[in-house]
Amino acid sequence: MLALQALLGRYSVGPKHLQEPGPDDAQLALMVEAALRAPDHGELLPFRFKLVRGEARARMAALFAAAARAAGKGEAGAALDAERALRPPVSVAVLARIDLGHPQVPAHEQWACVGGAISNFLTAAHLQGFGGKMLSGAKVRDPAICAAFCGPGEILVGWINLGTPARHASGPSRKGGVDIAMQDWQG
Repeated sequence: MLALQALLGRYSVGPKHLQEPGPDDAQLALMVEAALRAPDHGELLPFRFKLVRGEARARMAALFAAAARAAGKGEAGAALDAERALRPPVSVAVLARIDLGHPQVPAHEQWACVGGAISNFLTAAHLQGFGGKMLSGAKVRDPAICAAFCGPGEILVGWINLGTPARHASGPSRKGGVDIAMQDWQG
């Protein structure tokens, strides 16, 4: 029951509310181990994680600023996008590698695995005392950013931002309740 209560207390913490310290190598490894427990028909491992920390944050910030300029944002917008890359102590790029022609595992099952892995990763972060949030947006479609993060056949899904939460959730989930998410099927 303690684990369930901890799970029910998980919430997303945006980058502006994350501070040092971020997770260390051992803590990140536990998050990845939890992600590896996601349901994965055929054990295809359709996801990868790339860590962005230390000096790599500045390189990602430069990519974000260039993408903002390419999208028509001015220097203020480019600076804001760069700052978003620098705020969290650790960012984790989430990559998907979906085999569209797999004879037994359709693409939607592979995507479900990617989602489960993200959820398990964030839950493991929460259980270790860290805050985190999955973010995507237009940056995942920017060719230069995709080229910087993706290998052949990979899709950039987004980034998980991690750090110590500077504040905690101030109320219940805004998603609605169980009565909205669960229904009896009438067949």
